[in-house]
Amino acid sequence: MHHGADILLALFAIFVAAQIGAELAQRLKLPGVVGEIVAGCAIGPAALGLVSAEQIAGGTPLDVLAEIGVVLLLFSVGLETRLDDLKKVGKSAFLVGVLGVIVPFALGALWAHGSGFEWTKSMFVAAAFVATSAGITARVLQELGVLTRIESRVILGAAVIDDILAMLLLGVVTSLQGDAGVNVVGLLLVLAQAVGFVAVIGWVGTRVMRKRAHWLDRPINPLSPLTIALAICLGLAYLSTEFGLAAIIGAFLAGMIASEMHQREELEHQMQPLLALLTPFFFVITGAKIDLGVFASGAALWTLLVVTVIAIVSKLIGGFLGALALGRRSALIVGVGMVPRGEVGVVIASLGLAAGVFTNQTYAVIVAMSLLTSIVTPPVLSALLKRTPDEQTPPA
Repeated sequence: MHHGADILLALFAIFVAAQIGAELAQRLKLPGVVGEIVAGCAIGPAALGLVSAEQIAGGTPLDVLAEIGVVLLLFSVGLETRLDDLKKVGKSAFLVGVLGVIVPFALGALWAHGSGFEWTKSMFVAAAFVATSAGITARVLQELGVLTRIESRVILGAAVIDDILAMLLLGVVTSLQGDAGVNVVGLLLVLAQAVGFVAVIGWVGTRVMRKRAHWLDRPINPLSPLTIALAICLGLAYLSTEFGLAAIIGAFLAGMIASEMHQREELEHQMQPLLALLTPFFFVITGAKIDLGVFASGAALWTLLVVTVIAIVSKLIGGFLGALALGRRSALIVGVGMVPRGEVGVVIASLGLAAGVFTNQTYAVIVAMSLLTSIVTPPVLSALLKRTPDEQTPPA
């Protein structure tokens, strides 16, 4: 049972820290999200202790609030992304998504096996290198106002493909930990369901909304378009989890559907207060979850450095090769945009710890790697985008 006053105090501490961190980061010419993650490290249990580990554990009110914040963030990103725009970059997004899974998984498995893990456990460790955190990159792209650029559309499209493949891969490596082996038929069924969910919702939903958006004006409540759109967002976020995908994928699809409404600009404006209130909680709590005490030894720090370099380089290679058709500069932007692991790596690390695959140190290294890639990426991505001309269409 969580005491109401304690939760309110934690909410206050997190929100104020987010504002201070974002302000300082922006004054240093860095994206605000960097300041929010660092602020989380500062007020978390490993530093000042203004927020305890029990308060931000999975399933707690603060953790749920953070999940709602990132769901609304991806919904707002979807509002600025049209299905027709994604279709134009479908081939590049597919290649980036596939190579962005294969390369990190291969390099991660080789490192883990070389560090003493059996091959089956090495593949579980490698799964934590795979999935990109769309929330981190989406926030940076939104802050810079570049969601309409071709690189942004490739990154967002690839993130959806990335999540589907990561979900399938996690199912395979989890099966390998037991004695029963891999249920190929079951995994193929799960894959078909996930792909079908994304295709049907994305394709059918947008077409229905184009023809029936005027229905949203019928209720008397002037905010009915927003409330109905949010209901669709929460509903699809839940359905997404039922199909084995992250909730943010459903939220992103809901935003794409809502982007077909003629009230689209009004919705974007009305979403701003909600985003200002809720999204900082996700990034601060993400930073607060890292346990800095594990890295008191030089060996642990060296392991963290190696793992982080592998995580960054592998995604860069996969994203760069997949997006080469857009030109080297754009391919580099896409590669950098696919680097953050964020909450996805943390979730896989938690599963590995619970299954007895990871030691406490390995778990801490994977979590720290996930957060470090989330901290390193935004300033690099911001610098690359600011120095690159705004190109809306791919080169011939």
